[in-house]
Amino acid sequence: MNSVQTRSAERALSGGTWLIVCGAMLYSILTVTPLMAEHTAEEWDWTAPILPLVVDAAVVIVVKLDDVLARLGGHGGRWPFVLRWMTGLMTLALNTADSALEKDLVGVAVHSVAPLLLIVTAETSLAYRRAIAAAVAALEADQRAERERREQAAREREQRARAEAREEREHAAALVREQREHEARMAREQSEREAAARREEREREQAREQAERAERERREYEREQREREREHREREAAERAECERRAREERAARERAALLSAGPVNEKLPEDEARAIVAAAHAEGMSVRTAAELCGWSVGWVSTRYAELRGSVNGVPVDLAGVGH
Repeated sequence: MNSVQTRSAERALSGGTWLIVCGAMLYSILTVTPLMAEHTAEEWDWTAPILPLVVDAAVVIVVKLDDVLARLGGHGGRWPFVLRWMTGLMTLALNTADSALEKDLVGVAVHSVAPLLLIVTAETSLAYRRAIAAAVAALEADQRAERERREQAAREREQRARAEAREEREHAAALVREQREHEARMAREQSEREAAARREEREREQAREQAERAERERREYEREQREREREHREREAAERAECERRAREERAARERAALLSAGPVNEKLPEDEARAIVAAAHAEGMSVRTAAELCGWSVGWVSTRYAELRGSVNGVPVDLAGVGH
């Protein structure tokens, strides 16, 4: 039996034991509670389930701790035995008391089934667990012995392998000495051939370097020529851009002069035309009042446009980071 089958058997034993314990507890509570209610003061009827619960809790403790001790291979001594039988007999007495008082032998027999089954199950499950623990210990001892035998055999094989390897190394060393002498002769001959080949290679390398140097000088000259041409094109492009910028500035200045040359007006101009005049007045550095007279709009409206223009670069609004929107 392997460890998987052993664990399966332990789970089956544990599950069956707890199933019987829980069933006996439930049956005991349902049977004993009416008896306790009859023999308890009326105002304390609500305490009737406490006693069967206490007895059943002792049963649970005994079963659980017996399970743990059996798994660990320990023995709790005589007190666990006393507690098991005491709780079992208490459960038996409480379950059969009502039928016994009424001299109902059938009732006594019926109500004694669950307590007796609980007592026998507790003892039997403990015996099973101890037997399983002993069997598992014996199985582990056999496995350890088998493992030690395999390790001993492996060590012997390793020793034999080391001896064979030592003999092979000695034989290989002799072969290596012979090979080394042969290689030394071959190396001398090879070195002579390589010296001649190196002389030829140096001559070819010198010729190749001269050709590469001439090629590099040619490419460098061509690169300088292309660089000079590129710089010339860039200067021409910069000059054209500067000319175009000055032309735009002059055109913008003429347009502003044309807008501002009309003089003050007596009525409000259209908003688009008024905005253009305000922008031109702001660019020329005129006051808010002068701009208001030129476009016919109020000073407040012109002040708002001036504020918008102050928050712009070349007429393009910018955010707080200075990036145009």
